[in-house]
Amino acid sequence: MARTEWSPRERIVYSAAQLIRTQGVNATGVREIVERADASRGSLQHYFPGGKEQLVREAVDWAGRFAGSAVGRFLADLDPPTPSGLFAAMADQWRSEFRRCGYDRGCPVVAATAETAAVSDGLRRAASAAFHTWQEPVRDALVSMAVPQARADSLAVLMISALEGAIIMARAHQDTGPLDTVVAELTPLLDNAVPPPK
Repeated sequence: MARTEWSPRERIVYSAAQLIRTQGVNATGVREIVERADASRGSLQHYFPGGKEQLVREAVDWAGRFAGSAVGRFLADLDPPTPSGLFAAMADQWRSEFRRCGYDRGCPVVAATAETAAVSDGLRRAASAAFHTWQEPVRDALVSMAVPQARADSLAVLMISALEGAIIMARAHQDTGPLDTVVAELTPLLDNAVPPPK
C-alpha cells in the first residue's frame, strides 16, 4: 500500500520511526510526530492510549518488520543467491541511502535500544523482538542457500551485528567505508558456510 493510502495510525507509526532514526527517542516529541504524520492530536490519543512508549514500541516493531521483509526482496534479486550476496545487498541499501540522503538517518531499533533499554523493559523487549523479526528471515535465507541451520542462526546474528556497527561508524565518519569493510571481510566467511557439493 502506498504511503498516501495509509491510515492516520500507520502514518503516525511510520513518522515516529523516521524521527527516531534521525534524532532518537528522547528528542522526538509526540507533537512533532503528529505534525509529520499530518494527523490530529486526538488521533494520537485514540490510537495510542499507552502514550509515547506505546508509539515507540510500535515504531520499533515496524522497523523490525521492514528490515525483515527487505530480506526476501534482496534474495529474489540475487542470481545466484549466495550468503555474501545477501549481506552485500543489505549493506548496499544503507550505502545508497547515505549517498542519497546524507548520514543523518540510522536504524530506529538501535536508536531506541541505546536510549531506553536501561530504563524501560517494555521498550527493551520491543527492540529484542524487532531484532528477532529481522534475524529470522536472514537465517531462513541462509538455510535456503544450504547453510546448516545451527550455523545459519549464528551467522544471521553476525550479519546484523556487523551491519549495525558499520552503520553507526559510517554515520560517525560520514563515510560508507565501514560498510565496504564489513562486506569485504565477511564475504569469504559467509560463503564458506555453504558446504561444498557432494
